[in-house]
Order: sequence, then C-alpha cells, then structure tokens
Amino acid sequence: MTGIRSAAGALIAIDGVDAASVLAAAKRALKTHPRGGISRWDASGVFQEMAVADSAAGAPSPRTLLLLYAADLAFRLRWQIRPALAEGRTVVAAPYVDTATAFGRAAGLPPSWLMNLFRFAPRPAQRHFVHAPARKRVEAGDGFVAFGCARMAGTRGADERRRVIDRMVQELRRRDARRRGD
Repeated sequence: MTGIRSAAGALIAIDGVDAASVLAAAKRALKTHPRGGISRWDASGVFQEMAVADSAAGAPSPRTLLLLYAADLAFRLRWQIRPALAEGRTVVAAPYVDTATAFGRAAGLPPSWLMNLFRFAPRPAQRHFVHAPARKRVEAGDGFVAFGCARMAGTRGADERRRVIDRMVQELRRRDARRRGD
C-alpha cells in the first residue's frame, strides 16, 4: 500500500517531541513544494478549549488526550489535508500519527489500542522524524507532547513526565530505524 498522493500533491508527516523543531522541519519540507501548506495539531481548537477549562475538570488521562488528538486529526483530515490533496497540493502534517502513538506507548497504552485508534489516518507518502530533544522546560502551548505532559501534572510528577518524553524519543527513533530498514 502506498502513501496518500494526489496529482502533484502528497501527504508528508513530520513527527518528534519538540514542537518548535517539528515546525521548523515542516517549513523546510515546504521549500521544495511551493503549492503546499502545513497542517498543525489543534486545528479544531479542542485543546485550546481544554487549556482554559476550570481545574475542577481534572487532569485527563493519556488515553483521553489521545482520543482528543484523534478527533483533532480527523478534523484536520476533513477540513485541511484531504481538500488540499484533492487540489494537487502538498500537505505537511506536523505532527502526525507517530508522535501521538509514541506518546501513547510512552504512557503505557497497548500498541493494539493505538493502532486501532489511528486506523482511519491515511499513510503519508513521506515520513520524517525530528530527533531534537525536548527542551528542559516546556509550556502547554508548545505542542501536543508538551500539552499532554503538562496536563499529566495532576497525576504524575516532573520526573515521570521526563521519563515519558525520554520513552517517546526512544519510540520515535525505533520507528525511524524501522522505516529506514536499519
């Protein structure tokens, strides 16, 4: 099965733990595709809404965060990615499925659950992994990984959040090595 491609357009996935590095890589990828654009996480605004939620709402579990990520990705596919591809444009999804899957694996969720959750997402024509380490101090507005780790603050300490990020980095490196055939 090949990745999603339409006329001159293609879906390119950029995944990693550091949102600034992922966005920079997405911008570099666009330089070779003048008729392209970037689809970023939280296009639906669901995480913005969660960010302003009252503290009485409680800290979401990693599973809840991933369900919301999947809903946001479905929104991005419906309103950004597929229409652009139909017009022959290239779309760089930053981040895409591998970032969310690595977050889930690092938080201890079963691989089969994660695979089923993202089954709806089309395979990209290209995958790129950004291995820049996450900054020591991240803010919730710094991307999905930072947002998810910040939201876990109510249930996990700073050391556990750091371990989640470290496990994510390892998972993304494994995925990249598998993709490259190493």
